[in-house]
Amino acid sequence: MPLSVFEELQKTGSITPEMETLIIGEFGPRGKNAIGLVRAHKVKMYKDFFVVQGSSGEYIVEDDFCTCNDYLYRLSIKGGVCYHSIAVRIAKATGEYETIDQWYSDIINKGPSKKPIH
Repeated sequence: MPLSVFEELQKTGSITPEMETLIIGEFGPRGKNAIGLVRAHKVKMYKDFFVVQGSSGEYIVEDDFCTCNDYLYRLSIKGGVCYHSIAVRIAKATGEYETIDQWYSDIINKGPSKKPIH
C-alpha cells in the first residue's frame, strides 16, 4: 500500500520541493496555502487545540474540523478539508509549529479586556 502524502512528509521531515509538489498535486490551491502558513510559522499547538492564524483570524483545528467559514459553510457539507487543517497535518508531520504552554480555551473564555465603568 502506498504511503499517504503526510506519511511521506513525516519520513522526509521537511517540505522539500518534491514534497511541495506532492502536497499541491493532492490538495491544489489549498495545499499551496497550507504550505505558506507553515512556512510563515502560523501554526501553534496549545495544550488543548492546534490554532492556525489564517487570512482573517485565528482558527481552531481538530482533526479535519476547523472553525473557518470555508469549512463550516462549504466543506463540512460537501466534504473535504480546508487549508488550515492541511497546514496542521503538515506541521505535525514536520514538527514545524510553535508550542504554547497554555490552554487556548482560557484565552477564548477571557474575551477582550474590559475596563471597569466608573
